[in-house]
Amino acid sequence: MAENTRRGLFTLNGITGMLIATLLLLSILAFLTTEAIKVERVSITKPYDPAPIVNSLDNVKENSKANAKYDISKL
Repeated sequence: MAENTRRGLFTLNGITGMLIATLLLLSILAFLTTEAIKVERVSITKPYDPAPIVNSLDNVKENSKANAKYDISKL
């Protein structure tokens, strides 16, 4: 077996790699947090309007053969 003589504290396998990985994960966390805050701000100013869905429910059939495969009472 060949001995590993290329060890170093500041190589990518050492502290430097750990710091790069930590900074990458923290930057991803910061990006996702800011995007979540943006989505929350938009949803506060423009709440969900269910009117288009409620108005189009006239064509939905409650009892149909196509929906029989989703009946959980027959399980």
